[in-house]
Amino acid sequence: MIDAFENWLIEQGFSEQLADYTSWAGAALAVIILALLANYIARKFLLVAVSIFVRKTRTTWDDALLKRNVFTRLSHMAPAFVLYLSAYLFPPIQDTIQRMSMIYMILTGLFAFNGLLNAVVDIYNTYDVSRQKPIKGYVQIAMIIISVFVVIFALAMLLNRSPWPLLSGLGAMTAVLLLIFKDTILGLVASIQLSANDMVRIGDWIEMPKYGADGDVIDVSLHVIKVQNWDKTITTIPAYALISDSFKNWRGMSESGGRRIKRAINFDMTSVKFCTPEMLKRYEKFQLLADYIKSKRDDIAAYNTEHNVDTSELINGRNLTNIGTFRAYLVAYLRHHPMIHQEMTFLIRQLSPGEYGLPIEIYVFSSDQNWVNYEAIQADIFDHILAVLPMFDLQIFQLIDRE
Repeated sequence: MIDAFENWLIEQGFSEQLADYTSWAGAALAVIILALLANYIARKFLLVAVSIFVRKTRTTWDDALLKRNVFTRLSHMAPAFVLYLSAYLFPPIQDTIQRMSMIYMILTGLFAFNGLLNAVVDIYNTYDVSRQKPIKGYVQIAMIIISVFVVIFALAMLLNRSPWPLLSGLGAMTAVLLLIFKDTILGLVASIQLSANDMVRIGDWIEMPKYGADGDVIDVSLHVIKVQNWDKTITTIPAYALISDSFKNWRGMSESGGRRIKRAINFDMTSVKFCTPEMLKRYEKFQLLADYIKSKRDDIAAYNTEHNVDTSELINGRNLTNIGTFRAYLVAYLRHHPMIHQEMTFLIRQLSPGEYGLPIEIYVFSSDQNWVNYEAIQADIFDHILAVLPMFDLQIFQLIDRE
């Protein structure tokens, strides 16, 4: 074709040298225009048609392919394909054009394949199992391995040599590769251990003060774990740090069905005293304490009678105290509370007295794990406790600066 065009130019009065240059330039220009036209058609017509079709389908996997630009990357093969097919027009450099076109198509295919793998991860993440077994780290290591082999194959094609000598040369570069891919190797080992031991999943609430992380895991990849903190900032933690350092995972709390309430109130020890008959008569009017007071009063009376105790003084024999009665009231109150988990640890205990008074600790579990609701439940409980304390003649310890 080029020879025919060159002969025609000579017939028109061109010199042989000028006709030769002109025919080659014209052929090159025509091929470039065809390549640009192929690219334009692929992007403006075929790609748009595919995008419209994908958006109209009910399946979600093709939407993931569109989101990850798989079709866009494949469209870049059109001009390279035109150049490859047109290489025969330029016999002296045909092999070079074909090899360069093939290398371009291989690398474009690699990018499209990586987009496909990312789309697979996106599709996988729509299933519940992805929270327990994330695969992003494995997909990333697969991308790296495939990319290394593809690049070696492209280099071999560029140099017009067999790829096997280049692959065998990798053995001699092992130390260098270990240094270059140190983080990748550590990340791979960490990802395997994290997955095998089920140490962290997407959606887990973790705490890692060393890295300032306190929030939900939003991404588990080969190199890093992304945590969205409660203030909506993002903390990035190296994957291997979760293996080498300690961190707290709140998943156990989430799966248990309850969230712990552990808080103490310090009482002024000078307000602790025995209950007088008048106090017990008043306490009997408290609905939650009526049965307890009656049972204890009969039990204490029987004991004191059996042991001939002089009941004229409260110090003799057995007697109820206001703080002990208050603890019984707390037990009854929390046992009847609709938002307290009754099947989990339930403990109202007295801690060691100290310079800040006598602590009474509430150790129970809320049945609602939502943070906002949990805080509201906890606040309501302690609002009520502080409000009823005067009814038991008890006082809260408060440190007052008298200077």
